[in-house]
Amino acid sequence: MSREKIRLGIIYGGKSSEHEVSLRTALSIMKAVDANKYEITPIYVSLDGTWTMGDAVTGQLPDKIASLRLQDQDAAGIAERKDSQLVSTTRKASPFAIGDQVDVIFPVVHGPNGEDGTIQGLLELANLPYVGAGVMASAVGMDKWMMKTVFAQVGLPQVKYVGLLRSQWERNREGSMDRIEEELGFPCFVKPANMGSSVGVNKAKNRDELARALDIAAKFDRRLIVEEYVNARELEIGVLGNEELITSVVGEVIASKEFYDYEAKYKGAGTELSIPAIVPEHVTEQIAEIAKTAFLALDASGLSRVDFFWDEKNDKLYINEVNTMPGFTPFSMYPMLFQAAGISYSELIDRLVQLGLERHEDKQRNIVDAEELE
Repeated sequence: MSREKIRLGIIYGGKSSEHEVSLRTALSIMKAVDANKYEITPIYVSLDGTWTMGDAVTGQLPDKIASLRLQDQDAAGIAERKDSQLVSTTRKASPFAIGDQVDVIFPVVHGPNGEDGTIQGLLELANLPYVGAGVMASAVGMDKWMMKTVFAQVGLPQVKYVGLLRSQWERNREGSMDRIEEELGFPCFVKPANMGSSVGVNKAKNRDELARALDIAAKFDRRLIVEEYVNARELEIGVLGNEELITSVVGEVIASKEFYDYEAKYKGAGTELSIPAIVPEHVTEQIAEIAKTAFLALDASGLSRVDFFWDEKNDKLYINEVNTMPGFTPFSMYPMLFQAAGISYSELIDRLVQLGLERHEDKQRNIVDAEELE
């Protein structure tokens, strides 16, 4: 690349209940990048799906960011409520019109309409390099039902679960609960299949709570997952790379509530994080190997955080899920896990950007015109 700085576009916001999470992630990344290496261009997606782009930010980024605000009223309100400020967005943009202004994109739109492969698809059509997993890995990684199907195919250990369509639940409430009670018992966890950050997740201890949990999950998605409860410790590990992978230390989430919910993840809420986790060496080694297997099974790239349950009493490990675009907020596990492994916040961003560029360069080797073979 001939120019002095890499022009890094950061896409954030989005049409999702995780909009606020994305704003926090974007701010955290913008403050962490090395202003001597990058020219930042903010690209904001509002709650109504409008794309707007700010002017390139150079110089001392933290000071610059501190003096700028989002002009979108919804996003600005969130930023003010959280005593944080984000870059201004001054003109409407299209994903197909930003290629001339950036060299690589860091998409941090969490949840549906972003993390699920939709933005990745747009960037593929625009032929833009970007950080993180591609369309397929993003989509499967977001859909817990499909993810579990892939895990089963490669023989990874996981808890028992029941997949349920919203229409099935609405047509036959009692029959659906009979099946769940018979196959999983109580307590159990109810989740929307396509949602992150523990949004819409509830623990059900009886049929009344199960009905309420399914009603809540069905507000977020048409595909629902109900999982068996195991008395286990929650362990997490970071994966970094494309095909040659490295893993972070293992961390433990010690939730003050019954599970690691949205409030705990992004607002502290009394949750403790143990980094590194105090677990036997064989558990750490097994987690690292399973995490890499899961990453490759999804054909992920760049980064992922892989979550596990460890039944300490019976020494059984279960993979829970792969998050292909984990947060970078002050409470986020992924950067902290790698910091504990010796990779700083800014270095982690550098590596992710380079991995995105390498992945894009590799894709350019693909022949798109069959006549080229002749």
